Parts: sequence; C-alpha cells; structure tokens
Amino acid sequence: MAVNPRIAVTGVLLAGGRAERMGGRDKGLLPLGGEPLIAHGVRRLRPQVAELLISANRNQDVYRAYGCRVVGDDPDLRFRGPLAGVLAALRAAETPYLLTAPCDSPLLPADYARRMLGALEREQATVGVAYGEGCWQPVFALLPVTLRDDLAVWLAAGAGGMGRWLRRHRPARVDFADWSMSFRNVNTPEELARLDMR
Repeated sequence: MAVNPRIAVTGVLLAGGRAERMGGRDKGLLPLGGEPLIAHGVRRLRPQVAELLISANRNQDVYRAYGCRVVGDDPDLRFRGPLAGVLAALRAAETPYLLTAPCDSPLLPADYARRMLGALEREQATVGVAYGEGCWQPVFALLPVTLRDDLAVWLAAGAGGMGRWLRRHRPARVDFADWSMSFRNVNTPEELARLDMR
C-alpha cells in the first residue's frame, strides 16, 4: 500500500548557507516576483508534506513568520554546507522520512513529494535522490530519519559533500524529465534576474 507523504514525510527548505555567489545576502529572502524566494518554496512544498521546516542560520525570526519551525545548524557545524542543515532537520523531524529542497528552487512541482516517495517504494531503496538534466541532484533527496546518527558520524569525522554521503546508501534514482522547468534554481544575481523576467 502506498505511503501518504502528507503523513510520513517532513519537508525542509535549506536556507542556511552563506550564499557567497549572491554576495553573502541571505538567499531565501531575496525577492522574486515581489516576494522572497522562501515564500515560493513554502507555498509549493508545505501542502505536500506533514510538516515543513526551514533550515536557517540567519534571520530566523523572519523565517518563522512563514509559519514553519526553523532549525539552525549545530554550532560546531554551522555553515558546513547543506548536510549540516539536513542533520538539524533529521533531528527535528517527527515523521519517518525527510524530504529536502534548497530555498532557491521556487518552482517545485506539486507532486515532488509523491514522486520521490513512490520511487523509493518501487525500488525498495533506503534513500531517493532526484535525477535531472543528465546528473544526480543531491540537494533534492528523500531520507529516512534513522540516518541521522550515520550523518552525525560522517560530519564529525570532517567528511562532507551531500552527494558523497548519499552514494554510501545506494540511492534510488528518481527521474524528473521536467527538471529544467520545475527545479530551476538561483545561484547568482543574474540567474535571479532572468527568472524574475519569466
């Protein structure tokens, strides 16, 4: 029987980085279409999951205004990349699974959670990772919360790289043929400007 992501999955929008390619500005709060990027992500992902978290290390009160629990990196791991935010969310999640997405992908499809969970069930895999435009997209992942201790050990050992950590768990490949439209992300001011012109 198919598992309902509205019951079994917690989502997290990863907004805890330094955004160096954005001049250090808090990326989740940059405007797109008259509202912050985080607002687009919340609107797209919250209806798909049991609870939506925001991973943020700055402006946490601003993020809380979007009605989501905000989790910060462990002080020893702050700004160690998306895995630090994933670990904080795994520790906070109250469901069996965690679904990740970066805050700079404002066009997430309405069936993102369902497609990720469906692939995991079909392949009977431990984790699922999105695949689009010919490559793995590791910041879009579905993980069991039971991996939190494994991830904590990985980070404590000084290891990093979300893709490298996920490969250890033999992920199911979740194909998204609509990648270029639904998962477009924003890494530079130029990319944000182009997306704002759509």
